[in-house]
Amino acid sequence: MAKKQDKDLMESGAKVRLGTSDKIIRGFGYVFITFYALCCIIPFIIIISTSFTSESVIRAQGVQIIPKEFTLTAYQMVTKSGGIWKSYILTILMTVIGTAVGLSIIAMTGYALQRKDFSFRNQISFFIYFTSLFQAGLAPYYLLMTQYYHLKDNYLAVLLPLLMSPWLIILMKNFVKAIPHEITESGKIDGAGDMKIFTALILPMLKPALATIGLFLALGYWNEWYQSSLFLSSRVEVKPLQFTLYEIVNKTEALKNSVAGQFISLADIPQESVKMANAVLATGPIVLLYPFVQKYFVSGITVGAVKG
Repeated sequence: MAKKQDKDLMESGAKVRLGTSDKIIRGFGYVFITFYALCCIIPFIIIISTSFTSESVIRAQGVQIIPKEFTLTAYQMVTKSGGIWKSYILTILMTVIGTAVGLSIIAMTGYALQRKDFSFRNQISFFIYFTSLFQAGLAPYYLLMTQYYHLKDNYLAVLLPLLMSPWLIILMKNFVKAIPHEITESGKIDGAGDMKIFTALILPMLKPALATIGLFLALGYWNEWYQSSLFLSSRVEVKPLQFTLYEIVNKTEALKNSVAGQFISLADIPQESVKMANAVLATGPIVLLYPFVQKYFVSGITVGAVKG
């Protein structure tokens, strides 16, 4: 009987016709969304197209959506040394390890700061929030990492600073607010310890939060170049991907402005196409990650923004 009523409701709903004003509003919405999507997609298409276009065409006619003179010179120049593939492997390892460890620490910290039976949660929350407002500066930070922690030319100098941030901890704390404290109390009544409660009861309810913060952490590690420029010198053979691509662009720029560049046609130096090829190589893999976490990311960022 219930199934028949649902079927009747669906059929009656299918017969409802939109009014003229509704059709106009909906049509305007579709046009606006389509226009906005094209504004987001076209720049990526131009970047990809320019990376496959010869430098002479770019200098003569500018960037184009469809390359008139297809070439792989820019990609050959970027990948000819072979070091970029080592940088890819290094960046993937750092992204996976850093995201997993950082997500674990942030999740446990956010959960602990929301436990009503944790006496010092307000004081610790204040110190975390305070560090997001005031920083010592670059010079003390550099001396701390090099003179006290002795992390010069060490990958830990890149890995550790990105493990967590005050903003991500506060975001996780807001996520955990949506979980009733009675769930923790019920676990205690059943005899579960704190770690068992966290892993068995809390974590399954934090999937949107984990996906959201995990994506932020992964993007941070994948796009990292600043820490590498500070603490990884030329003695380090393999550097993270973004810093390696940054050095390739600088070398191309230096070749253009060098004395040797005077004996080489500027059209033979793929400066602009190299920049675009670097952008494709840098953003391509991480863009493929977003569809897998989109469902959790959209709902998660909404919850984290509403809860105060």
